Amino acid sequence: MTQRVKNILFIMSDQLRADHLSCYGHPKLQTPHLDGLAKRGVIFDNAYVQSPVCGPSRMSYYTGRYMQSHGVSWNFVPLKAGEMTLGDHLRPLGVRSVLIGKTHMRGDSSGMSRLGIDPESQIGIRIAECGFDPYERDDGIHPFSGHDPNPNYNLYLRKQGFGGDNPWEEWANTVVDEQGQFRSGWYLKYSHLPARIPNEHSETPYTTRRAMDFMREAGDQPWVAHLSFIKPHWPYVVPKPYAGMYKPEDALPVVRSEEELKDPHPVYAAMTHHRVSRTFAKPGVRDAVMVGYMGLVKQIDDEMGKLFAFMEERGLMDNTMIVFCADHGDFLGDHWLGDKELFHQPVVRTPLIIYDPDTRADATRGTRCQALVEAVDIAPTFLDVYGGNPVPHIMDGRSLRPLLFGQTPTDWRNIAVCECDYAFQDARIELKQPPIDSWMRMAFDGRWKYVLCEGHRSMLFDLQSDPHELTDLGTSADPEHVRQRARLHEALFEWARRPRQRVTVSDEMIENTEIQARIAENGILIGYADEDDLRAQRQTFKPRYASHNPLVKEALDRLTGQHVATEKV
Repeated sequence: MTQRVKNILFIMSDQLRADHLSCYGHPKLQTPHLDGLAKRGVIFDNAYVQSPVCGPSRMSYYTGRYMQSHGVSWNFVPLKAGEMTLGDHLRPLGVRSVLIGKTHMRGDSSGMSRLGIDPESQIGIRIAECGFDPYERDDGIHPFSGHDPNPNYNLYLRKQGFGGDNPWEEWANTVVDEQGQFRSGWYLKYSHLPARIPNEHSETPYTTRRAMDFMREAGDQPWVAHLSFIKPHWPYVVPKPYAGMYKPEDALPVVRSEEELKDPHPVYAAMTHHRVSRTFAKPGVRDAVMVGYMGLVKQIDDEMGKLFAFMEERGLMDNTMIVFCADHGDFLGDHWLGDKELFHQPVVRTPLIIYDPDTRADATRGTRCQALVEAVDIAPTFLDVYGGNPVPHIMDGRSLRPLLFGQTPTDWRNIAVCECDYAFQDARIELKQPPIDSWMRMAFDGRWKYVLCEGHRSMLFDLQSDPHELTDLGTSADPEHVRQRARLHEALFEWARRPRQRVTVSDEMIENTEIQARIAENGILIGYADEDDLRAQRQTFKPRYASHNPLVKEALDRLTGQHVATEKV
């Protein structure tokens, strides 16, 4: 007998590379608690995000829609009011959706003003929080970052005796150097030093405890809790005992080649000139960052152990699906780059571990799935868990539950797509491009990775012969490379041609053969020769009216009107 999932714990780490979990192969950084989750569930080895940037990637997770569909192309570009998110899809099913942590969302204040929505109302808050009810919103509160402040965390720090105008900045993200001087953790060269804050009061443990607080208070209503950690995103500083737990030689070797810099692609070359890329190339900087980054990942894993033990004690592991993922990865100096915003594997291939307590998932526990999956698949998976009807006219992704149950759909996708709008970056300025031309799109089929760059030549990588993506084949005259570029270009063009904005009318409704009959019932008689034609139409379709899918019937009612014509023919 299957066991119904009641709750979903949706965990996201910011800027976490897949290869920095031991279950994904890191040789020195052990993550036993996430490895344990993987043994109870499925590791997806080919999970890809829809954007290498926080904001647009997260909006794809929350909406189930590609960046091209939802329109959030970079950080601080608001998700437009009216775009449906997880909360909007799940609330009618009786499911509460809450936020504990980060979304990188900006509310569409202009759209709300135009529609007469009070930003402080429940609807306004949900629009500004990606459809979640905020239990605790925390994007980080550096005074110049543009992030919303989290007064709860600062208030908490002050109650613990940590003073200053901004305890988040002055304690959680400040270090003390060898000379006893305070140094901001934003400076990469200090990333190996411990944060001033004691571990138990730092951001990751605090946010984990807030998730536990929510679970204590949640009651009987089913819930989706989005536990969204700020780390291991920069500032790359972590408290003791994690600071210094790893040495630079424990890090994965940097992946870069001098050949990459010889006749490089113009966009790639411009991105190697970004300040963060130049800084990562300075002697000692990457070593310092890797010490902090690995410590932050280890801290997250230890907190996962505490959280999972808490859930076991309360019986929540028996009825709660757990999804662990990341919004994107981090170059960490690979390919002469820092941060993100290109399509190399360390950035766009992310960890995805799903534990489903349903007994139908017993067949796949402890296994690895090689299917190409995307961030847009998470929202339709959650809708599927709660018995909602699929909405392929709204969501671009597909439910992962068949894969969790050991079934492989014959029509599964054959490419993963990722998009990047670098209009906001210095690369665009260096290349002297208008914003509208500063777009890149990736199509990856599991071996060949094709990158379409507006206004520039394409890129191509063969991950079978070149797994580290050190050789760009975008200009190769080899017939096989020419063929692969053409094939993936057409695949990307086919993907781009699909309509994604008809979200108010479903395909099922359009396919329903009674639509013309319903229109006729309202007295709109298109194409009939005489009264006999109409009478025959009504006789043909009348017996089928009662068997409508309720959702289709409701949609037809909206389209054709609620009142059926009563005049006799």
